Amino acid sequence: MPAAPVPPDEAARLLDLGRYHILDTPEEEIFDRITRLAARLLDVPIAAVNFVDVDRQWSKSRVGLDPQELPREASFCAWTVLNDTPLAVPDLREDDRFAGNPGVTGNPHLRMYAGAPLRTPLGHRIGTLCVMDTRPRALNDQDLQALQDLAAMAMSELELRAHVQHLQRQLSGRLEYEADLRRSLHHARTLEAVGELMDLPLEPAEVAWQAADLIGQAIHADWTGLVTFGDGVLRAVRVNARAGLSPVLLDLAEQLNAGSGGVSTTLAGLSTPLYLDDYASHPRAMPEAVEAGVQAAAWVPLGQWAGTTYLLLAFRVESGDVQRQPWRNSDRVLLEAAARSVSAALLRRSAAVAQARLARQDALTGVLNRRAFDEDLAAAQAAGTPFTLVLSDLDGFKALNDTEGHAQGDKVLRIFAATLQAEVESRARVYRLGGDEFVLLLPEVWPEDEVLDLLDVAVLSARQGAAGRVGVSAGVAHTGEPAQGGVAAAEVLACADARMYEVKRRRKALLAQG
Repeated sequence: MPAAPVPPDEAARLLDLGRYHILDTPEEEIFDRITRLAARLLDVPIAAVNFVDVDRQWSKSRVGLDPQELPREASFCAWTVLNDTPLAVPDLREDDRFAGNPGVTGNPHLRMYAGAPLRTPLGHRIGTLCVMDTRPRALNDQDLQALQDLAAMAMSELELRAHVQHLQRQLSGRLEYEADLRRSLHHARTLEAVGELMDLPLEPAEVAWQAADLIGQAIHADWTGLVTFGDGVLRAVRVNARAGLSPVLLDLAEQLNAGSGGVSTTLAGLSTPLYLDDYASHPRAMPEAVEAGVQAAAWVPLGQWAGTTYLLLAFRVESGDVQRQPWRNSDRVLLEAAARSVSAALLRRSAAVAQARLARQDALTGVLNRRAFDEDLAAAQAAGTPFTLVLSDLDGFKALNDTEGHAQGDKVLRIFAATLQAEVESRARVYRLGGDEFVLLLPEVWPEDEVLDLLDVAVLSARQGAAGRVGVSAGVAHTGEPAQGGVAAAEVLACADARMYEVKRRRKALLAQG
């Protein structure tokens, strides 16, 4: 089941969606009336007003459908928001995009879908009014026009809400309203910058650090930091701080690392943002931070990577007699939209890394495979640094397979590979080229007797998994040997291969004499 592509205006679209403050709000009769009318007019059992968030589809109103939230990759509406025109699928089973969708293959066994995009005045498609049926059917032009008219009604209601909010902001002062507009523009640029950051080839920790810096500056935080939880240990680092802050606040990350307590120590499992507009009132507030003037605090989850959870920590601090404002709604919109973007990017990168790792891993033994060997050997050649290559082959393995069976042979291969990997640890890489042939790629030039000792340990372990006799023949070569006349990887490999087969030839000759 393919996921829908991300629209090219995704960052601006998400910010426009956030402007309506509609996500995760209670049911409202005006939207329920629209979905009921859609179901009745089009004679379908299911109708919904859905919004497509960064990683989910969320329903504001629904008729005949239980889940209020779905992953974005399982959303039909994520396809609808790609175009201005309605999307109508008479039979979902016949469409490659949707045939494998859980809602089609399982309950409620959907067959028909039609959706009209909710298009904002800025031109962004933030959601849909959609109808579904459990039987295949085609909607005619009048049906689709009715669906579009109802979608326009839903959009008008959203605009009305936004206009009311706009008027409320005006009531609180024209200057504040203008400041909100400037902040919105700045936040939009920040969200774009965070989105661009996600595409850079940075380590996850650097991505989180840079994102925290961008976001902290955009919301005018006085102190911004990054808190991580990994292996049950809290670590904090200061990312940015306003000039003139108390030395206590400048050293706050070190205090957290030293185990000084505080709210952060209780947030290892935080999954939704935590905002404190009155930091001092929290029972776990750090007294020294309160004394230094911390007024408001925010902890926003940025996602996980390799067992480490990342939290953005931001403070607003009193300056003299000036009280800082608590977190504005626009601040929260930016914080949460940016955090969702970072979290989704880390998830995508984690999936990509896992896929790349599997593509380089031997399925039977778990060590690296031939593809990984070819890539790493080429990289070693390009680096121009010395390396040692060991080509090895298990003696007696074919006879073991013939007498004890392939299952026993596979067990011997796994034991040999695991032991060899444990012996070299991180000093070298172990590859299985296929069958019973293994390669060691070691940095620098290694003495031959040291390498052979590693193989002896591995083959002794492998013998514990077999009744028959198993041995190993190996050829060792390294760059810069006079016999090769150079450092070409192909020459080193050919030399190691020739030496391995020479060892096997001599061993067979000795057995024949014996």
